[in-house]
Amino acid sequence: MDVQQLPRGRHRLSRAVVVSSQRERLLLAMADAVAEQGYAKTTVADVLRRARVSRETFYEQFANKEDCFLAAYDAAAAIVAGELAGDGESLAGGGLGETLDRLLGRYLTALASEPAIARTFLVEVYAAGPRALARRVEVQQRFVDFVAAIAGAEDERQRFACEAVVAAVSALVTQRVCAGQGAEIEDLRAPLAELAGSLMADVGLA
Repeated sequence: MDVQQLPRGRHRLSRAVVVSSQRERLLLAMADAVAEQGYAKTTVADVLRRARVSRETFYEQFANKEDCFLAAYDAAAAIVAGELAGDGESLAGGGLGETLDRLLGRYLTALASEPAIARTFLVEVYAAGPRALARRVEVQQRFVDFVAAIAGAEDERQRFACEAVVAAVSALVTQRVCAGQGAEIEDLRAPLAELAGSLMADVGLA
């Protein structure tokens, strides 16, 4: 990801615009740093160097490395959720199987196109401590809710099928990212769509 720097010298940008730009650069820098060297080895200094901001600026916005990482994780989750929403483009059309296939296409394309976000979102979150893990569980449940709503799940058995689909997608994509096979993520679309359709049919959702 390209981290854009503010103009040097005097400029007419408002304080709010400057702060927002600095924050975005710090989040992108954090994602890039942990994707390249892992959360444990990443330091605040690494993030500052990539974002090209001062230490003072960093601590004006974040309490520590963990705080910045959690913000970067939330931003990554928002990006993925936005891609799933598709800028308002409907997922409807055809049966549930076709809808799930389109949903998988959006999800996998989003992660394949942003390797640093994929690694932050799926892998490094597990190295960032209890708060990050709790956030991961929360985001995962939001995805389950999203799929359950699309599928029209009405009982616990149907919701569990939706949860199983989300878990399978997450596990298989994470495995590819961990193995350095991020470019092959989109190859999972067809087999995962078939698996999802089968699970949904078994609980009467097809």
